Amino acid sequence: MRRPVTLVPILFLAACAPRVAQQPAPTTTPVGVDRPSGVLIGLTASELGARFGAPRFQVREGAGTKLQWSENGCVLDAYLYPPPNGQGVPRVAHVDARNPSGADLNIDNCLSLLAR
Repeated sequence: MRRPVTLVPILFLAACAPRVAQQPAPTTTPVGVDRPSGVLIGLTASELGARFGAPRFQVREGAGTKLQWSENGCVLDAYLYPPPNGQGVPRVAHVDARNPSGADLNIDNCLSLLAR
């Protein structure tokens, strides 16, 4: 004679199985670092030169050009790229500001240090 199998022990065991908790992805927000205000975005190398003088460092990186100014504890890197169609004058697409040891600086504060 066969005994009927009850589902109660099986359900009890399933309830005791370890559960994988979904952890929310950590959000990383840099503390005390403001991102560019956009004041330099879209400028040409000539316009940057008129504002800051000749760059201390210039390097071509693929289709882009990195220009760098350094003064009064601020290092400003401006990255210029040609328009998507490849025709026209390269313009600033991104800027970074840091101190000489590499820690991020507020762009507006860096611009005021470069202007001194």
